Amino acid sequence: MTELPEREAMEFDVVVVGAGPAGLAAAIRIKQISPDISVVVVEKGSEVGAHILSGAVIDPVGLDKLVPDWRSEDTPIKTAVTDDRFYFLGHSGSLRLPNIMLPPLMGNHGNYIVSLGHVCRWLATKAEALGVEIYPGFAAAEVLYDDKGAVAGIATGDMGIGKDNAPKDSFTRGMELRAKYTLFAEGARGNLGKQLIAKFSLADGREPQKFGIGLKELWQVKPEKHKKGLVQHSFGWPLDGSTGGGSFLYHFDDNLVSVGFVVHLNYKNPYLSPFEEFQRFKTHPLVRDTFEGGKRLAYGARALTEGGYQSVPKLTFPGGALIGCDAGFMNVPRIKGSHNAMLSGMLAAEAAAAALSAGRGHDELADYDSAWRASPIGKDLSRVRNAKPLWSKFGTMLGIALGGLDMWTRTLGFSLFGTVSHGKPDYATLKPASECTPIVYPKPDGKLTFDRLSSVFLSNTNHEEDQPPHLKVKDMDLQKRSEHDVFAGPSARYCPAGVYEWVEEGGAEKYVINAQNCVHCKTCDIKDPNQNITWVPPEGSGGPNYPNM
Repeated sequence: MTELPEREAMEFDVVVVGAGPAGLAAAIRIKQISPDISVVVVEKGSEVGAHILSGAVIDPVGLDKLVPDWRSEDTPIKTAVTDDRFYFLGHSGSLRLPNIMLPPLMGNHGNYIVSLGHVCRWLATKAEALGVEIYPGFAAAEVLYDDKGAVAGIATGDMGIGKDNAPKDSFTRGMELRAKYTLFAEGARGNLGKQLIAKFSLADGREPQKFGIGLKELWQVKPEKHKKGLVQHSFGWPLDGSTGGGSFLYHFDDNLVSVGFVVHLNYKNPYLSPFEEFQRFKTHPLVRDTFEGGKRLAYGARALTEGGYQSVPKLTFPGGALIGCDAGFMNVPRIKGSHNAMLSGMLAAEAAAAALSAGRGHDELADYDSAWRASPIGKDLSRVRNAKPLWSKFGTMLGIALGGLDMWTRTLGFSLFGTVSHGKPDYATLKPASECTPIVYPKPDGKLTFDRLSSVFLSNTNHEEDQPPHLKVKDMDLQKRSEHDVFAGPSARYCPAGVYEWVEEGGAEKYVINAQNCVHCKTCDIKDPNQNITWVPPEGSGGPNYPNM
């Protein structure tokens, strides 16, 4: 590639990467503390909220602290939880667990059913009213460092580069956004966050981070089937007893129902397809009637962090910090992370504002890293620290029972288990295909169950076709030798968007990557058994365009 011109640079006090709940809360909090601090938020989605996907039932604890009078405003947070149900599913039946059996922290009364994308758009208006600059459609592609090795900001990606890595006529150089402190709020498995964790050894002494893949559809159902305020969770069928995961069903707003399915990415059978398990779940007698005569409006998928308390890395490094799901603050049994994301953004903002007022810059915001465990975030995650590893170790039935017992005893101030280890990282859990039984999934009916491509169409996903691939396979020979020959090509099944295929060409198997379909879930970056696939940001505002997920 020919030598590129230098990038233009802009200077700020604070750069925030990602306009999700954590990033926007951080930007707002800094301006609340000190209006003179300059803050910019860079967001890879085409607009704020375009790449946001969550259930979502939100605990308002973060909002209450950030915008105390939000209930008196016109917000997208309108549907309070009125009915909270939890089920164990068998193949054709279900057993409702009495709410009184569940640990108190599992209750959802007092929480709200929302489109998290709409919530982020509303928070963005709050941020801009305070003077925060927000640049959507620009992916942070590179971390900038000063001559001492401290983080000094980020650079957005170049645009107008062809597949041959040569500049096209439309070529535009990326911008450098330089800052005294940079806060990384990219969500689960953030591309730059992953690099920073490795560069500064932030995960040393921690358990490996764990992940799940969450798949979601938004439906408009018949009025007589809508139960506004109903929150319904389940575990069990269609997953077997050794595979973790479960479902959610949330009724909100005007005849809308969010339905989703989470599969823990430490599953063992390479023939398992999270997308197909989700479609199969919808056929269960407990839920299928909800969708009869309804219309599917949207589809999406996203990885989520599940390691919890013992997997949170060190959060700070010279010049910056990790916040939100870049740090891994999701509460797995509650399937909630936005409240902790917002609280972490505020904690980091307060540390950055104090440092700037003291004339500091490019050093470590140690107060943030030392504060989170004693904060509401730490208390929230500590109470559920064993739920995921016990489930993984003992399977669904016994694991959930032991996890529930541990949560109950923690309400009394002790634990029978201490802190349980997670064991292997998710990429190392697949068994060779020769040790597993293929799973035969039913064909979609186009009414209740669907295929991947029609689903991706509903995500409004789009990428510039003539650009370097944003899904990088380091060693194609290794991919054939191991991913295909040993594990029977699991990427064709774990990807929820039909990106990866093994096809026969000229008598040999060829690996085809349909990058245009990518919904940026990051599952390939997490689950590839050889860590041979790396997700990097595509050009500009490429990816899904979720209107209300």
